[in-house]
Amino acid sequence: MTLIFDPAAEGFAKVLKDYQAEALRLVWSKGDEGTISKEAWQQTNEALRGVRTISRASVINFLNDMVDEGVLNYREETCKGGSRGVYSPKMSESGFKKHIAEMVVTSLIRDFPEETEETLKELQLIS
Repeated sequence: MTLIFDPAAEGFAKVLKDYQAEALRLVWSKGDEGTISKEAWQQTNEALRGVRTISRASVINFLNDMVDEGVLNYREETCKGGSRGVYSPKMSESGFKKHIAEMVVTSLIRDFPEETEETLKELQLIS
């Protein structure tokens, strides 16, 4: 998954859609216990009630992308009727924020090395 950075947005909206941020918050709130996609989908729609409705596939695809990105863990567990996937945090909320910052800065350094270094010095973020 490629996170698209919008510097004009605030908070997680800089890189996530509203439903994606809600789904991640739910997984973080469950901790190691984790959550199944059905619960993530239901809670996300509950949080966005009155704003819009999100399909279960959109939530599942996003959670799977976060597994691929290394943000979430995924495990299968048996249940009545077969098996189900459980998502749990691999990165904390703070770790994910750091991951975003690293991705943005690394991208800027790769594409604009001199200008990025100069700007960081001007902002007194590096010496």
